[in-house]
Amino acid sequence: MTAPSPVGLDDAALIRLGQEALVTEAAAIAAVSDRLGTDFVRACRVCLAARGRVVVIGMGKSGHVGRKIAATLASTGTPAFFVHPAEAQHGDIGMITHDDVVLLLSNSGETNEVLAVLPVLKRLGIPLVALTGNAQSSLAQAADVHIDVSVPAEACPLNLAPTASTTAALATGDALAVALLHLRGFTEADFARSHPGGSLGRRLLLHVAEVMHKGAEVPVVGPEDTVSTGLLEMSRKGLGMTGVADGNGQLLGVFTDGDLRRALDRRIDVHATRMDEVMTRQCRTIGPTALAVEAVVLLERHRITALMVVDEDRRILGALNVHDLLRAGVM
Repeated sequence: MTAPSPVGLDDAALIRLGQEALVTEAAAIAAVSDRLGTDFVRACRVCLAARGRVVVIGMGKSGHVGRKIAATLASTGTPAFFVHPAEAQHGDIGMITHDDVVLLLSNSGETNEVLAVLPVLKRLGIPLVALTGNAQSSLAQAADVHIDVSVPAEACPLNLAPTASTTAALATGDALAVALLHLRGFTEADFARSHPGGSLGRRLLLHVAEVMHKGAEVPVVGPEDTVSTGLLEMSRKGLGMTGVADGNGQLLGVFTDGDLRRALDRRIDVHATRMDEVMTRQCRTIGPTALAVEAVVLLERHRITALMVVDEDRRILGALNVHDLLRAGVM
C-alpha cells in the first residue's frame, strides 16, 4: 500500500484504499489462523482449568483490544475482567488472585508497562498466556503459553499505526472465547442470562405469561352467543379474535377476522347465527410457560396473528397477538 498523498482523492480511489485495508487485515487473520496449533490448545486448557478468572492486561491499542476480549470472555461463560497495567502498578494488581490466569497482550512483546507487572505475577505463581507479534520478545519468553499473532503488514500505509496487528489479536481473543464456550457447554440460555437487557435475552427469557392479556382483557364468548355478540367482544378487546368457551372456561374454538369473512360469504345472519356454527374448532394454542419466541414461531408457521393461552385442560388463561410480541421485542 502506498503512502498517502496530500492531493485530493476521487470516490473510486477512496473505495480502493478501503478495500486494500480490509484485504490486508483479512490476510493478517488468515496468517494467524494458519499458525494456530498446540499453543492455542494449551491456552484454552489453562483458561478452562482456572478456578478464578481470566485477567486481561494490555497497554495502548492492545489495551483497547484487551477490554473487548475480556468482555467477550465474560459474556460467553468465562469470567474475565481487564486490568490496566499502569494502574496495576498502583494497587490494582491486588485484584488478581492465585486462582486466576493472566492474558497479556503486546504486539512488540516489549511494552514497558506490561513487562513491569511480570515480577509480581510470577511471584503469585499463576499461569501467564501472552499474545504477541514477536516470539523472541521478553513477554513471549516469560509467558507459560505464547500465541504468535504476528502479521505480514499493517493496514496503515506507513506500516506504523496498529491496524492489522490489533485485528489479528482481537480475532484470536474471539477464537479463544469461542473455543472455551464449546468446552464449557455454554448454551443460548446461558448467553441470555448474561444479556438480560439485550434482544436475545428477551427472546430466550421472556415467557408467554409475561406478555399475554389476562382476566377481563381476554376476549371470550359462549358457544350459544350470536356472531354479533362475538364481533362486539372482538371490537372491545382489540386482539383480532375471540375465544369460544364453555361454562367451565374450557376453550372450544376461536373466531377470527378470517372466520368472519368466510361466514359473510355464506350470507349468514350475524344476529341469529351461533358462534359454535362459525368458529374454528381445531385452533392453535400455547401454554403460559412457553417462551414468547415459541409463540412467534407458531404465528409465523401457521400464518395467524393471535393465540389463546390455555392450561393442560384447555382452560383459557389469556390471549396474545402479534402486536404484543412486537412490543415485547421478541419479533
